[in-house]
Amino acid sequence: MLIGELANRSGLTRDTIRFYEKQQLIKVGRRDRRVNNYKEYSESVLRRLILLKKIKSFGFTLNESAEMISLMDANLASCERFSNAASQKILSIDEKIKELKALKNMLRTTVDSCMTTCCETKSEENCELLNQINIEACKK
Repeated sequence: MLIGELANRSGLTRDTIRFYEKQQLIKVGRRDRRVNNYKEYSESVLRRLILLKKIKSFGFTLNESAEMISLMDANLASCERFSNAASQKILSIDEKIKELKALKNMLRTTVDSCMTTCCETKSEENCELLNQINIEACKK
């Protein structure tokens, strides 16, 4: 199949497929070309792209996904290895959630402070809080 059909069937863009090929996550040999030099992608390439897409959908980075596929290629992607990787990803996600909640609380406090102090008195001027941040940045 040509790249357009591969893109349609995999749900990935042509650019993504080309990028994955450059990263050597998929391979198309010289023999896998048509007379007009168009690349002919096999069903195995499609399956690999779908697998890669699914692993990435679990939150794994491209490198982590590629590593998992390499382990599968070597028949070393045991349940234990995958479970360990998934558990580490869960811990990472939990940490990110904590960071995002802290950021949300900081922003909420900042907005509340802004709305009760500077916005009531000087609605047409720059936010006093931003002015303060600008002054502090200039001091450094």
